[in-house]
Amino acid sequence: MRTIIIFALLLVGFNAFSQSTVDSVLANIERNNTTLSAYRKSVDAEKIGNKTGLTPQNPEVEFNYLWGNPSTIGNRTDISIRQSFDFPTAYSYRNQIANIKNEQAELDYLKQRKEILYQARLLCADLLYYNSLYAEVSKRLENAKQLANAYKAKFDIGETGILEYNKAQMNCLNMSKDFEKLEIERKALLSELTRLNGGIEIVFAEANLQLQTISPDFEQWYTTAEQNNPVLQWIKTEIALHEKQSKLTVSQSLPKFYAGYMSEKVVGQQFQGISVGISIPLWENKNTVKYAKANTLAVQSIEADAKLQFFNEMKTLHAKVISLQGSVTDYRTQLATFSNADLLQKALNKGEISLAEYFFELSLYYESVDKLLGAERELNMAYAELMKY
Repeated sequence: MRTIIIFALLLVGFNAFSQSTVDSVLANIERNNTTLSAYRKSVDAEKIGNKTGLTPQNPEVEFNYLWGNPSTIGNRTDISIRQSFDFPTAYSYRNQIANIKNEQAELDYLKQRKEILYQARLLCADLLYYNSLYAEVSKRLENAKQLANAYKAKFDIGETGILEYNKAQMNCLNMSKDFEKLEIERKALLSELTRLNGGIEIVFAEANLQLQTISPDFEQWYTTAEQNNPVLQWIKTEIALHEKQSKLTVSQSLPKFYAGYMSEKVVGQQFQGISVGISIPLWENKNTVKYAKANTLAVQSIEADAKLQFFNEMKTLHAKVISLQGSVTDYRTQLATFSNADLLQKALNKGEISLAEYFFELSLYYESVDKLLGAERELNMAYAELMKY
């Protein structure tokens, strides 16, 4: 009984002074995770890089000073300033492409964020299971200790034999080692959560599974999930990107222009005026437009396949979560109805059953509880995967 009280006090203390819900743990990890912080800086730098190179090329300034020979003809001075321009629509498409790339950078960050939070959800699901099992095994250990002490007292006064005494002590030993093993597993999972939280310790003591409810209407649920999937959104922007790049390629295949000022000065003479020019697009960009269009079609095919794969995967997972919800609820109800734990204790105390029979019947109950906790764990794992999107 003392162990149960201590564990209950620990749970209260954990809830009072630290994060105790899955949502609060995820919020802290999102804020403190060093990988996300580094990725955020990388994305910000990439967005700045995407916005470079969108303006016309730098102007060119040229100065020539030529010595005359013979010296009697004097020297010659040339000055020229020239600015090159692409076809005007090219600048518009470059700017649109930069905006799309910035959107993709944000989607990449969102994908990384969802992946890290998904890992955290899985760890929380495991911790929910081990915390529940920890609480259950602590009660089993307390019962085993009481039973071991009772049989020791009986053995000391000769009311029971060595076999019964050893069975009670062995049962207590096994429960004690199970308890120690669970504590090791919990500490390892908490260490993983701490790692995801940027090295800042997280205490997660929640032990009761709160059944998550999702809409049984898959089509309705899927509409939201599809919109929240950064991979599908990224592919959609990739199609838009290729379409803009195709148009940019067409613009770059159009004539380019340059304009400037020129001055030529020799002894007694000076010439100055404007200069203009145009490039003739003959063979430099051959097949580039054709290549860009082919790329766009390829990405559209990839998007169609990704949507189909995601739809089928989510439909299977959604059906699994719905089934597990019903199974866990039914298991809880049936186990509460048919539990014989208290009756077995009374029967043992009255001498109606032997210690071996007591252990056998009690093991069936323990096995059922373990299966229930395992089913709850599987539900939490499936729900975490579903919530990834």
